[in-house]
Amino acid sequence: MRALLAFTGSRGDAQPGILLARALRARGHDVTLALAPNLVAFARDHGVPAVPFGCDTADLLDAQRCDHRFAGRNPRARLRALFELQRRGVPEQLEDLRTLAPTHDLVVAGMAGEEVAESVARALGLPFAAVHFFPIQPNSAVAVVPMRWAARLPGFAHRWGWSVLARARASALAPVVPPRPRTASPAAGADARPAPATTRIQAYDPRLFPGVRRQLPGPFTGFMTDVDGFLTGAPCSVSPTHAHGAARSTAASAAFPTSAAPPRSSALTLDSWLDAGTAPIYVGFGSMDVGDPAAFVAMAREVCARRGRRLLLASGWASIAAEFTDGVAITGQVDHAQVLPRCVAAVHHGGAGTTAAALRAGVPQVICSVQADQPYWGQALQRLGLAATMPANKLTGERLDALLDQVARPDVVRRAATYAATVAVDGVERATDAIEALVGTSATAEFYSAGRQL
Repeated sequence: MRALLAFTGSRGDAQPGILLARALRARGHDVTLALAPNLVAFARDHGVPAVPFGCDTADLLDAQRCDHRFAGRNPRARLRALFELQRRGVPEQLEDLRTLAPTHDLVVAGMAGEEVAESVARALGLPFAAVHFFPIQPNSAVAVVPMRWAARLPGFAHRWGWSVLARARASALAPVVPPRPRTASPAAGADARPAPATTRIQAYDPRLFPGVRRQLPGPFTGFMTDVDGFLTGAPCSVSPTHAHGAARSTAASAAFPTSAAPPRSSALTLDSWLDAGTAPIYVGFGSMDVGDPAAFVAMAREVCARRGRRLLLASGWASIAAEFTDGVAITGQVDHAQVLPRCVAAVHHGGAGTTAAALRAGVPQVICSVQADQPYWGQALQRLGLAATMPANKLTGERLDALLDQVARPDVVRRAATYAATVAVDGVERATDAIEALVGTSATAEFYSAGRQL
């Protein structure tokens, strides 16, 4: 099987694609892993070949952060800005995937860029799988507005709201994403193009969203977590400040410097720091914007000092200098599987990957959401008594202190530990099974085995 995996977005979006590519390659399949240009070297540093497609992730994040319309009071201006952001980088993604896809038997994509990848797959008649890290398809089980009051709305209101969001997304992309091609019915004759098989892999724990398993077809695989530490602590090989404006071709990927994994001494330093004192509070926001990094670090320091706790801060993409002192450790990336079980609490943005790692570690969480699916994770875990949550833009030292008080309660600590014992760890393998089954049940690969043209 020749599989094209297209996972655009931030590091949190890319990591499941890297793990999935690794699993498919281990089973003997040929895999082309396509990532945002600034994350190609990250995959290659871990022995997974990758090629660039689309635009630099940091460029898209910068575009959102710098567009004053998002912070304005004019709803029409905000809507126009949102639609423009949805279309940004799509032509480049289409161009790259149209070049890559014809030599493959199926296409797999994450939630970011799903419509683009499916458009290319359908045009070629290839099977398509989307990996959903969150229940984004229309359903009545998940409140469409991630607020506590919205959970009291009737189910049909949620389903209607998700349908409206799906139509709005399709409308935003309509000018740049080709419409679905028509497929012939079986009665059209032996030369008719068969309808390609399609699936949406639900790569999360459905228990966090009661009722969703009965409403979405699945398959449900559980979180695609880095169980064996394959991506252990390696820093993102290209920071947002280095990768702007890179070319999209494979040859141009050499323009992205490949940084080596952190020296062993750095890992020992962190291990020694963890061994040298009490369990710290972990703080990490991945690729999300933390505003003023200096002010953010100062707030975290003050809160942890006031609580008599050490601070372990993973700076991610933020420009924060590394540091190791008795009470504070600041580093680029950490191995969540190794570090989080040694922490007393985890403060983070609520990305699906970090949320899953903290659940598996059994550590109480404070989710300070920034965008996308993050507030939904915060509400879901808070509802189950596993976390406290607040939008990151409303966070202050006093509020963070209060949130940490909530998750330090013995009942929250006990529930987090109990839940950890039930978290599935075979999500990557089960997703790999689903992809293999998709090709195995589709006649499309055989139909196009003689050659494809877009």
